[in-house]
Amino acid sequence: MEQLTQTDRPYDVAPQTDDPLALSLNENPFAPLPAVHTAIVQATAAANRYPEFLPERLRRLIATHVGVEDEQVIVAAGATGVVMQVLHTVTSPGDRIVLATPTFDGYPIFAQMARLTPVGVPLDRHGHQDLETMADAAADARVVVICRPHNPTGTVAPTTQMRQFLNRVPSDVVVVIDEAYIEFVHPAYRLDCRKLVRRYPNVIVVRTFSKAYGLAGMRTGYGICSPRSAAALWAMQLPFGSTFTSLAAVAASYAAEEQLQKRIRFITAERSYLRTRLGELRVSSTESHANFVYLPPSGKPWREAFEGTGLQVRSYSDGGVRISVGARRSTTAVLAAIGKSVGADR
Repeated sequence: MEQLTQTDRPYDVAPQTDDPLALSLNENPFAPLPAVHTAIVQATAAANRYPEFLPERLRRLIATHVGVEDEQVIVAAGATGVVMQVLHTVTSPGDRIVLATPTFDGYPIFAQMARLTPVGVPLDRHGHQDLETMADAAADARVVVICRPHNPTGTVAPTTQMRQFLNRVPSDVVVVIDEAYIEFVHPAYRLDCRKLVRRYPNVIVVRTFSKAYGLAGMRTGYGICSPRSAAALWAMQLPFGSTFTSLAAVAASYAAEEQLQKRIRFITAERSYLRTRLGELRVSSTESHANFVYLPPSGKPWREAFEGTGLQVRSYSDGGVRISVGARRSTTAVLAAIGKSVGADR
């Protein structure tokens, strides 16, 4: 019988865990924590069994950790799944959705899938969302999305501006606050989601385990909102839609919080180092509070700096580029590519 090589095996499909050149998707550069990995592997032993009909245990686990009632939490396949659940529940075809431009690549796709009309509001010159204009646009919309930190610039809307924005948005307009990168934000800049959804019942805070927790492949996200909103969203929960491997991974991640925080500190320190070194090259970047750095348009498109280097970054049509923060060898490769590019232009 013909022997299959490792590359021929149809089940050998997992991406490389440690790829210093993969800097386009804002993935965590570290593999899951050892305890989390063990929990996932052990959970797969029961892969012949269905998970819970509805993810009540995962919901309870997240609610307890966040400090809200179970009835205020919904779960789905990543933050993207939560957003789609929201749009399918609260919108009708033709409704308007207000988005900053540029924004997370998924939102224009979600709008198209839900047959919504996107209303784009350009960022200001510092890479911040224009909350005043977005509030104006929300008057004729069904949903408005605020990313905090924003993707792709990493900027954080000040808390005072957020309160002013939320006070201006009509109460029947759903406000999705995307906090996919919130764990990388210093506590001083965070919003208290518990108080937020109590004060503004039209707000839905969306989070994920894909970024700081390093579980992008597990596809687990959640939303926090008022009990009334959560009840409507929970009614759209997909039966058997959340695996017990996700439950095991989340439980183990919460139990390893100290180790997780150490990794977060490493990533934020590397982000600061990268921005400092870019500044020394006289390359400007936005004030990122996430696990990536954004270079605004500056002369020729930044993507040209990375051509032929093997580095995978997210380029934008206006010439800007978003670079995920990795380990030091990733940073070194990025700085070498940019240094060579700017050196050739001077």
